[in-house]
Amino acid sequence: HLGKQLIEKFNLDAGKDPQHYGIGIKEVWEVPAEQHQPGLVVHTAGWPLSESKSAGGGFLYHFADNLISVGLITDLSYSNPHLSPFEEMQRYKTHPLIKKHLQNGKRIGYGARAINKGGLQSQPSMHFPGGLLIGDDAGTLNFAKIKGTHTAMKSGMVAAEVLLEAISKGRELDDLNEYATAYQASWAYQELYQQRNFGPAQHKWGNLLGSAYAFIDINLFNGKLPWTLKDKKPDYATLQKAAEASTIDYPKPDGQLTFDRLSSVYLASLYHDEDQPVHLQLSDSTVPVSVNLADYNEPAQRYCPAGVYEIIDTESGEKALQINAQNCVHCKTCDIKDPSQNITWVVPEGGAGPNYSNM
Repeated sequence: HLGKQLIEKFNLDAGKDPQHYGIGIKEVWEVPAEQHQPGLVVHTAGWPLSESKSAGGGFLYHFADNLISVGLITDLSYSNPHLSPFEEMQRYKTHPLIKKHLQNGKRIGYGARAINKGGLQSQPSMHFPGGLLIGDDAGTLNFAKIKGTHTAMKSGMVAAEVLLEAISKGRELDDLNEYATAYQASWAYQELYQQRNFGPAQHKWGNLLGSAYAFIDINLFNGKLPWTLKDKKPDYATLQKAAEASTIDYPKPDGQLTFDRLSSVYLASLYHDEDQPVHLQLSDSTVPVSVNLADYNEPAQRYCPAGVYEIIDTESGEKALQINAQNCVHCKTCDIKDPSQNITWVVPEGGAGPNYSNM
């Protein structure tokens, strides 16, 4: 939230590609000991998202104490407004490759989070008067490797070195443009530069051709091809009109392998005071019905993984958007994907939200 405000206030994204995002939905399962394979890592691409010509990929990790984490990242550049990342995640678990790991197990955790995946082309200027932008707010994730903690930490370490020198000279309120030079000299920047065309290639040519291009670019040329692909269309602008898109009929949950939103949200251990101010703010309260419902069948009903947004019939017989803010898992997808850019996520009162464990 603060990073978004700083980028807008200081125009830090001038001349950059728009940031691109994915929504990662993750579950933790406890399985029988004889079924557990500590250290096993499974990464996938394609199904089920390929059926709607959407991008993304899944993962399954066996970690300690007979626990498995399984998840699906849906690229928020998807175009079909009928798509539900939550339901795609539930479908993902029914694939035989994934299902065999979860059978006889019990789901004990659930969560969701939007991730910055635009790469180097979307990285804003990281310095402004009196401060620096680092880590996830600066978009340091290496999406090609599905890793970002190491690059985020390195951006912070470089920032600490620059700040220490600046403070010793009484320059703590200055615009420390030397941070850009120091960051670009780091291995983190070089790693992101090498992988810079992975995401744009996926968006431009799809999973198959995009991955083939990225393999050649990264592995054969070490990311040194003399051009950089651009990706200028923001994720919120990619949706088709609902009438022009194919409808998607998702199967009902079975309560054993697949589940509904409300039972999932329960596992996020949410805490919100019922009477606290709504932290999901609309710029114009008429837009959800007059524009989003009319044109896109209000996609917030589907892209939200927690059932926060609901179209209801009022006593007067009119349609209205109901915001169930107490369900929010703070993934921030609504702030990103709303086609009218009408929703702003702000920090809730008293630090309320999910209390994740084992996630």
